[in-house]
Amino acid sequence: MFGSSLEIKAPDQILLMREAGLVVADALAAVRDAVRPGVTTAELDRIADELIRARGARPSFLGYGVPPFPATICASVNDAVVHGIPGGQVLAEGDVVSIDCGAIVADDSGQGWHGDAAITVAVGAAPAEVTELMRVTEEALWQGIAAARPGGRVGDISHAIERYVRAEGGYGIVEDYTGHGIGTEMHLPPDVPNYGRAGRGPRLKHGLALAVEPMLTLGTHATEVAADEWTVVTADGSVAAHFEHTFALTDDGVWVLTAHDGGRADLERLGAPYGGPT
Repeated sequence: MFGSSLEIKAPDQILLMREAGLVVADALAAVRDAVRPGVTTAELDRIADELIRARGARPSFLGYGVPPFPATICASVNDAVVHGIPGGQVLAEGDVVSIDCGAIVADDSGQGWHGDAAITVAVGAAPAEVTELMRVTEEALWQGIAAARPGGRVGDISHAIERYVRAEGGYGIVEDYTGHGIGTEMHLPPDVPNYGRAGRGPRLKHGLALAVEPMLTLGTHATEVAADEWTVVTADGSVAAHFEHTFALTDDGVWVLTAHDGGRADLERLGAPYGGPT
């Protein structure tokens, strides 16, 4: 149901999103295992597509938007931040590739429920500064998720991400692309920026599901869209990293629907309440 323009899920609907989230988690794990020098991004796309369909789910990204996105995953290499189209690009030693993946699980009425997550993977040994960029981006994701509390504000998540990143160095925080609400559609209100002030924005409620996805660069925050009308690249050619999880707010805390363990280990590490099954 909707309240104040936000889609609030019942417990059974969150369970369906957990099913979709686990499909995404498994697809990303399979793709991660396949990343190596000599592999094409199209091969990674095929692996994810076959796994999603074998699990009885559908890809969220395929056919999405205008022009229709032509693949199951986004595969964004090096200076590509997000929305990279898989194809004949061959991965090489030292590259990094961001893999963004979504899946839909339908309920008995045919209504689809989405899961959405992303990882950035080094191809072989990446330079130390790139490895650190990846670490900071992933930790910023968890810092943002751990800041979510029923009764809080979206800005609490945004501020936690920005505060952590600024403390770690001079990384560019991409501003033009944000996290988002998720549920019956892949993108729903509210937007979840990766920078901002605490205590601002829509109120966080039980049953709200969000996809949080910091995108950082080794240069500035500025981006451009490539000629394919999808791939977002850094304006200065610097390397980017991107991590994402979908989570829901339950009566007990935060349940990370696209993490195999529900996010329990990282939430407990950060002193945040875990809201999934025990």
